[in-house]
Amino acid sequence: MRRGASVTAVDADPAEVKDVSWMMRGLLDDDVAVAASGGTGRAMVGDALELPFPDGAFDRVIAAEVLEHIPDDRQAIAELARVLRPGGTMAVTVPRWWPELVTWAISDEYHNKPGGHIRIYRGSALVSRVEATGLVRYGSHHAHSLHSPYWWLRAAVGVDRDDHRMVQAYHRLLVWDITAHTAATRVPEALLNPVMGKSLVNYFRKPL
Repeated sequence: MRRGASVTAVDADPAEVKDVSWMMRGLLDDDVAVAASGGTGRAMVGDALELPFPDGAFDRVIAAEVLEHIPDDRQAIAELARVLRPGGTMAVTVPRWWPELVTWAISDEYHNKPGGHIRIYRGSALVSRVEATGLVRYGSHHAHSLHSPYWWLRAAVGVDRDDHRMVQAYHRLLVWDITAHTAATRVPEALLNPVMGKSLVNYFRKPL
């Protein structure tokens, strides 16, 4: 929105959509960069297996940490590709296999609870599933290395233990990192990303 985009956010959970709608309204009302760029935003409830949009509706599609939650991920990927216009680009992120494997080993609750992660992706498997829709990968990297120990900690103390002092302290660090955007955290995270980045990020283009 700050870059002038018309953003549509979709989630299956009405509570999440409500929170995002509130955030977008705040940006539209108070954010100087959004006002200057003319960016807009809307959030809506939707099913990843049957997205409520026509073919080629979007120039850019981002599926961030979504596919590991969906039993029929191939259908979800097909829908993401369908709503992307020819020539458009798509970014897909999923948990990287080895940090995710460690978390699964620490806690069964992490992946057995409703809405949890139901699979661990190898990078090659994800790419082949997306490219089966006709999209072509043109880049990839790893991200969010500071988040890997956070989720190992959450798995160790109990996934739902938001009240744990160490979890709260680490969460404050991550929030500060996101909002302050300082070299104190960004430099070590960049150095650690190739080794222990929690997320695998792939970029695809839909041929003309």
